[in-house]
Amino acid sequence: MRMSVRLNLPREVDSVPAVRRLLRCALTILRVDGQAGADLEIALTEACANVVKHAAGAEKFEVRLDVGEDHCSIDVMDDGSGFDPAVDATPSPTSERGRGLLLIKALGENVRMHSSPRSGSLIHFEKSFA
Repeated sequence: MRMSVRLNLPREVDSVPAVRRLLRCALTILRVDGQAGADLEIALTEACANVVKHAAGAEKFEVRLDVGEDHCSIDVMDDGSGFDPAVDATPSPTSERGRGLLLIKALGENVRMHSSPRSGSLIHFEKSFA
């Protein structure tokens, strides 16, 4: 079985738990391993929270979930002001913020980030299940 969902969400805080719950439901239906599911939920939460906090100029964002029995692929896209993945991926050791991209890279597989000024951003990550 496979589930594919494409969501267009308002760029607001309440969108983050809504998309996380949808992912959790899909993973539960497909009986995905609990730890892999938890990793995906954290990575998705971080990607969506980054849009809500930092995608200046964007009113909405899109999330694409493709969940199968042995693999999940997630895209989070916005049309905001963009960011520099090289600069924004390494927070200072004393910073209490800025760990989202590091978490996504640590918890996901095949992580890709693309961003262009005034054109928006894409964060793609995947996870294989045992």
